[in-house]
Amino acid sequence: MRGTRDIGRVLAAGALLAVASGCSREARTIGPEQPQTPPSGAQDPRATAFQGNVYQVAQGGRYFTWYGCGRCHGVDATGVRDLADGRWKYGGTIDRVFAVTANGHGGGDRVPTEQVWQIAAFVRDLHSHTPGKRHRQDNDLKGEPQGAAWSGPLR
Repeated sequence: MRGTRDIGRVLAAGALLAVASGCSREARTIGPEQPQTPPSGAQDPRATAFQGNVYQVAQGGRYFTWYGCGRCHGVDATGVRDLADGRWKYGGTIDRVFAVTANGHGGGDRVPTEQVWQIAAFVRDLHSHTPGKRHRQDNDLKGEPQGAAWSGPLR
């Protein structure tokens, strides 16, 4: 009888641990901790808060659509300027993707810094996006502003 209880406790503890650790990849941070500056380089430690976070990458995909990035890159990011192939003209490190997104595409002051971080995380994650994942995201974004219809956040 005792062995059965011990197994039950171990299973319950394991289930609790699995539930608690499963949410870390979708952690959402809002407030003053959000970056207000561009990456300091390719190894900027803030990158992991975006790159390894499903929520941040998904938000980046949302902004990719909102700001009309698909006009050149296609809605699946494989247009004339293919972002999913891993061969980027200006480099694929977080600081380079951030810089090109913020400065090289007329984003400038129109796209808030945190959103550029999210777009950069999304772009760097594109190689792992399956058609099914992209289709689900497209369905999630139906009815939201896209491209020319989006004029950016109110300041």
